[in-house]
Amino acid sequence: MPTPIKFGTDGWRGVIAEDFTFANVRIATQGVADYLIATGKANKGMVVGHDARFASEYFAAAAAEVLAGNGITAYLTQTYTPTPVISYSILTKQAAGAINITASHNPPIDNGFKLRSEYAGAADPETLAQVEQHIAQVAEAGPQAVKRMPRAEAERSGLIQVFDPAPEYLRHLRTLIDPEPIKRAGISVVIDSMWGAGAGWLRRILEGGATQLYEIHGERNPIFPEMARPEPIAANLQPLLRTVRERRAHIGIATDGDADRVGVCDEHGEFIDQLRVYGLLALYLLEVRGWRGTIVKTLSTTSMLEKLGKLYNVPVVETGVGFKFVAPAMLEHNAIVGGEESGGYAFRGHIPERDGILAGLFILDMCVQLKKTPSELVQYLFSKVGEHYYDRIDLSFPAAERERILARIRANTPQQIDGLRVVDVNTTDGFKYLLEDGSWLLIRFSGTEPIMRIYTETTSRERVPRILQAGRELAGI
Repeated sequence: MPTPIKFGTDGWRGVIAEDFTFANVRIATQGVADYLIATGKANKGMVVGHDARFASEYFAAAAAEVLAGNGITAYLTQTYTPTPVISYSILTKQAAGAINITASHNPPIDNGFKLRSEYAGAADPETLAQVEQHIAQVAEAGPQAVKRMPRAEAERSGLIQVFDPAPEYLRHLRTLIDPEPIKRAGISVVIDSMWGAGAGWLRRILEGGATQLYEIHGERNPIFPEMARPEPIAANLQPLLRTVRERRAHIGIATDGDADRVGVCDEHGEFIDQLRVYGLLALYLLEVRGWRGTIVKTLSTTSMLEKLGKLYNVPVVETGVGFKFVAPAMLEHNAIVGGEESGGYAFRGHIPERDGILAGLFILDMCVQLKKTPSELVQYLFSKVGEHYYDRIDLSFPAAERERILARIRANTPQQIDGLRVVDVNTTDGFKYLLEDGSWLLIRFSGTEPIMRIYTETTSRERVPRILQAGRELAGI
């Protein structure tokens, strides 16, 4: 029996040719089409885009054909495109949303199907639940329930319209940041596009000035050599760290497989973890740009944000993990920034969608405006909120063991972790143990992969491995 199509933390993902097949992409798209028709949004059309993974353009074309078969206009991007650019196109086309064929940071054997709403952010949980119901009905009805129009016919009739989303996005970006000071700064920047959809975008924005730009992994290669997966974390960014050291560059900036996440390394070739990057971005907006408003964070990201919130007198709102929670919260609170532990950050005045390109530009601008190196920026952040240390481990486990693991964790709430009293337990998304000194431990199942994640943030470097080990022992894996 085929695996049901379900949307996890950010979309439906599966192994290419096993779960992620043309037949299943068409079933999923028919479910989306039925939802649009049922809610009266079909006349607005849908943007359809894709990343640089294996066969993504063909899966995207298959989705566009199904939309066309239902009389829904599909605005199809002309080539592989960053997720934030696809999402911004929803606004320029005044569309009902977007279907984005991407598995983001997953291993090369995977692909995925992201759904975006008309506000240009991740569809909220209620919408996803309704879409899943329509998809299940299509799957039960069989192949005859899927309507298709061949691409050539659909293009002739105007139901598939191929377009270039870059010009509108780049024009909008200039309303959010002036790239000229970065271009004039004369710094050296190494860019790692991780063989993904972000290839060439930062160079296009920043080239032509005194700043030197050097890009690695800037071509399409869906095998993703030199990395386990295109996720911008230290384990996958060793070539970037090495290149920064070799070229004596000022900074390294990486974007993930679909360019909605960012990774940063300092002038010494040392990785700056995602929680510190979020702290830096919040500090940049509050101090350099003078913005004021709510900060939205997932429960898996940094407590430095609460400390910055108190310093600058702005509220901080915490959500479950995933932009399907962050995006609605950003809209509700008119937040200045929203972000998560994975390295994805969104900004007011833009779209409620992670944007690794804009986040990278903001970090570069912070260096230029404050005249500090990246390592000096981290120390400046620590001067305001104290030192913070973070790490995460990902553990595979047999699917049949999930309920046993959950039962074990529920039945063994600890009173202390690494000698620190547990003062609160948050079960919004997994099990988050808050400790008396402000440290925390989080155990949760990934919403996109069959793995368990164990995270910690603490004010002592030495505590990090001990708290993570305590998490492993609690889970029993």
